[in-house]
Amino acid sequence: MVSHVQNGDSSLDTGHTRLHELGYKQELKRDLSVVSNFAFSFSIISVLTGITTLYNTGLNYGGPVVLVYGWLIAGVFTMIVGLSMAEICSSYPTSGGLYYWSAKLAGPSWAPFASWLTGWFNIVGQWAVTTSVDFSLAQLIQVIILLSTGGKNGGGYQASKYVVIGIHGGILLLHAIINSLPITWLSLFGQLAALWNLIGVFVLMILIPTVAKEKASAKFVFTFFNTDNGDGINSKVYIFVLGLLMSQYTLTGYDASAHMTEETKSADKNGPKGIISAIGISVIVGWGYLLGVTFAVTNIPYLLSENNDAGGYAIAEVFYLAFKNRYGNGIGGIICLGVVAVAIFFCGMSSITSNSRMAYAFSRDGAMPLSSVWHKVNKHEVPLNAVWLSAIIAFCMALTSLGSIVAFQAMVSIATIGLYIAYALPIFFRVTLARKSFTPGPFNLGRYGVLVGWIAVLWVATISVLFSLPVSYPITDQTLNYTPVAVGGLLILTVASWIFSARHWFKGPITNIDDVL
Repeated sequence: MVSHVQNGDSSLDTGHTRLHELGYKQELKRDLSVVSNFAFSFSIISVLTGITTLYNTGLNYGGPVVLVYGWLIAGVFTMIVGLSMAEICSSYPTSGGLYYWSAKLAGPSWAPFASWLTGWFNIVGQWAVTTSVDFSLAQLIQVIILLSTGGKNGGGYQASKYVVIGIHGGILLLHAIINSLPITWLSLFGQLAALWNLIGVFVLMILIPTVAKEKASAKFVFTFFNTDNGDGINSKVYIFVLGLLMSQYTLTGYDASAHMTEETKSADKNGPKGIISAIGISVIVGWGYLLGVTFAVTNIPYLLSENNDAGGYAIAEVFYLAFKNRYGNGIGGIICLGVVAVAIFFCGMSSITSNSRMAYAFSRDGAMPLSSVWHKVNKHEVPLNAVWLSAIIAFCMALTSLGSIVAFQAMVSIATIGLYIAYALPIFFRVTLARKSFTPGPFNLGRYGVLVGWIAVLWVATISVLFSLPVSYPITDQTLNYTPVAVGGLLILTVASWIFSARHWFKGPITNIDDVL
């Protein structure tokens, strides 16, 4: 029988009941609504964050055609991955998320290794996401300061890489402090973040093309394919593939809904809703944002030039020029960049939230060094140590930027490929080893579950190869795409640590109650 716990009516909650069936105590406060659950994933996907920071990539590789159609292609396949994850989340609503799913779906003999591999790809991928998000915010703040002091051509202040890393550290400090608050406060911040992203996207997608005196034609926006990338790549298919990275990088992080399930009411229903709605709404509003900004693009080479006022930051230059050409100054554009900066701040905040819940759950099962430290919760039922661990690691990962931006980009590449591999592993086990044994929860895809799962796995396999291709020719140590090195290195470390150590003691997810249903 399920034992009742002293936590209000949480014992009557379907998510709590299912968690108990899976063998876990209710240690975190179950106080999030479906809106709050959605808000965390939506603010981590944050189209304002991903599109703004990687717009240069899309503009350089393919331009408008890749931006407009590549977004829709990535959006459709991301939804397919999300549907498969939502189905599994409905059956296993725990903070562990992906690694717990892999353990359950791989079967008893494979469970420990499947769990170990998925867990480490998931948590390192999450740390890389936090690193890239907060570092991109530090870079944007630097650009805002540059434009506010006259721009590059007006002798504006350009911060050194040491100042940028200092800003990055300050942002992480704020994020750790906010995440130390009780979940009730965090829920409010999460909902504010979602609202800010939603309103911000709509305001900018309308305001920028409206203010811009020079506008692109519909023909340019929907048919122009930029092959002039300056990187020695002429194949249109190759260029299109490289340009897709902007869209796929943006559409990540929705596993946050799964990691927040132990704090979500009726999580077996609301966790899946959070995943699907976050992806669906992001795809729609993100496309609108892309169209709005691209209609204000008239000179691609200038926007990508490091000699423009924003130092080559394409979207910043678009915003700045739109207002400067109409009103004689770019203050309005700087304010718009401030709107984006706040959205990125919220994105990083929610990313730390998701990181900490993953670290809490993974250490609860003894998978991390000093596990007993990281899965402790304070009197407000917040995994405080895991919060600060996530912030510190995200700062350390960004230190690679001081040595080489190439090394930093390799680290950040784990944020897309590493995380998607973690997404695909439990789906792969669901359509293979657990094809007949999988017991769906309230949300399920019925007879289409296996087909959707296979499409999801094949998409992840495809982008893992495509995003590992060289992005510039001739290939040198400065132009080599280090993604396969970074992801391959993570794979080698994870497997090696399993072979030489973890296989002797890691048994996969460990239940922490005796009276399991």
